[in-house]
Amino acid sequence: QVQLVESGGGLVQAGGSLRLSCVASGRTNSIRAMGWFRQAPGKEREFVAAITWSGRSPSYADSVKGRFTISRDNVKNTVYLQMNSLKPEDTAVYYCGRRGFGDYDSWGQGTQVTVSS
Repeated sequence: QVQLVESGGGLVQAGGSLRLSCVASGRTNSIRAMGWFRQAPGKEREFVAAITWSGRSPSYADSVKGRFTISRDNVKNTVYLQMNSLKPEDTAVYYCGRRGFGDYDSWGQGTQVTVSS
């Protein structure tokens, strides 16, 4: 089992920045990639960004390219999502997820990000 704990959400004005953190514990050797997803009220959960557990091959949703950066700290077993130039449409609960050899199958509890206009 892998446990994931997100933090770093909050309320920010449009154009501001936040950095989300996701700490992984437990069977971290089962992790192949980590991803950030978000879910706004009344909408489906959507992909935001992902990175391999080795820290390679970051990928992003088109809606956040150039504004968000995903990174990983090997020592701390932590994945970060640096979010700049935030927009009101970025408002959502942000979740980190773990992917092994299949699809994403472990999730954190989520952290709320609210961007005011």
